[in-house]
Amino acid sequence: MRAITVRVPAKVNLQLAVGPLREDGYHDLVNVFHAVSLFDEVTAAEPGDLGDPGRPIKVTVRGESAAEVPADDGNLAVRAAQALARSAGRSYRADLVIDKAIPVAGGMAGGSADAAAALVACNELWGLGLPVEDLMEIAADIGSDVPFALLGGTAVGTGRGERLTPLETAGVFHWVFALADGGLSTPRVYGECDRLREARGIGAPQPTVSESLLAALREGDAKELGRALCNDLQPAALSLRPSLARTLEVGLELGALGAIVSGSGPTCAFLAESQAHAADLAAALANDPACSALSREAGLSRSVVTAFGPVPGAVSG
Repeated sequence: MRAITVRVPAKVNLQLAVGPLREDGYHDLVNVFHAVSLFDEVTAAEPGDLGDPGRPIKVTVRGESAAEVPADDGNLAVRAAQALARSAGRSYRADLVIDKAIPVAGGMAGGSADAAAALVACNELWGLGLPVEDLMEIAADIGSDVPFALLGGTAVGTGRGERLTPLETAGVFHWVFALADGGLSTPRVYGECDRLREARGIGAPQPTVSESLLAALREGDAKELGRALCNDLQPAALSLRPSLARTLEVGLELGALGAIVSGSGPTCAFLAESQAHAADLAAALANDPACSALSREAGLSRSVVTAFGPVPGAVSG
């Protein structure tokens, strides 16, 4: 039985500038995406003879927080495979298996990553041979973050975030991610962002990309990048999950170059100077017995992982 496995990365938002609410219910965004080395794997296989003809695309989810991921047509990977079949104008079948390592509902686009991986895997499984440009168009209709999961690297997204321009990046950046218990609903966080702005009488300007952030990426300057990290959704995420403020504070006290809520949260991202610094910072945040009393006091995250970026987008093999 033929099967194609695709590995796809998580993302962290280096900048997320949120503009006013549009008539279609979305916000105009400037979204600087950065793909990091936390990966899901999606395998697309030909169904066996006992496959269910009434469900041509089936999905099984394994790994971290698998029970929290839909295993029906609500799964973005299933929706991606269905959209690809529709675009080809034929009825195709596939059994999808998702091995999760990217946090679920953690602001790191795990569901979107799985959708991108399903597009690549089914495109190859079904012998469609569609170029990445066509897959990107299909991806944009599935979700705003799905095109970037195909592209990878570092890129600025505009519109809803789906219109991408790759960015020049020098060197490698090292990260620590504190993964909080329980997810945050992206629509709820955007709604809270709108509510807080209205309550404070703050208008939402048209978003623009940070020139200091772009310069830091071009020069590979981790210290300047840490200073430039910015997320307009962070106040809303902290309003809904106040404990995240202490997580960010502790990471900075322990020596992170910068700290930010990733996307809509609740994952907190910390930029480190080097791989060794990332390992030390992760150990401190994870409440290692050898670390300071401050880190033992923190105890604020479910788990802590390290990663680096940028890395490529969805890749088979």
